[in-house]
Order: sequence, then structure tokens, then C-alpha cells
Amino acid sequence: MRHAPGTPGVEVEIHRDAGGVEVVVMDGGTTLPVEASPGSQRGLVGMRERAAVFGGVVEAGRYGRGWRVRALLPWDEGET
Repeated sequence: MRHAPGTPGVEVEIHRDAGGVEVVVMDGGTTLPVEASPGSQRGLVGMRERAAVFGGVVEAGRYGRGWRVRALLPWDEGET
């Protein structure tokens, strides 16, 4: 809600298979005025760094009218 005030909705998808977990979060875009600010970018950097510790990756960017963050993390069925 901080980055897309007034968004009509947020979707969260989680998929897992024997090799990994995929988490996708998408918002529908803001419907309220947002101050033009590039932000600190530390949030995305932090997510990418945390995923990398476990051999994963995070992608983020505009998606349709909104924004999407997608994380791919390795999963070893034998280690659960």
C-alpha cells in the first residue's frame, strides 16, 4: 500500500516444485497521486541480496499498469 496507494488489488502467487519456489507479487497500479520520488532503492537491493544468499534471484519492475516483484529460490526436496 505504501508504493501503490489506492491500488484496486494485489495478487500473490506461490509455486513450488522439486527444484524451487517462485513467489510473484503484483499490484494493479496506483489510483491516487504519488509523490515523484525515486526512493532509496534499498528495498529491492535488500530483497535481491537476501535471495542471493540462498542462490536465488529477484526481478522487479513495471507490469501493465502496476508493478511486479518475482523471486525464484532454489528448493531441494531432500533437505526438508
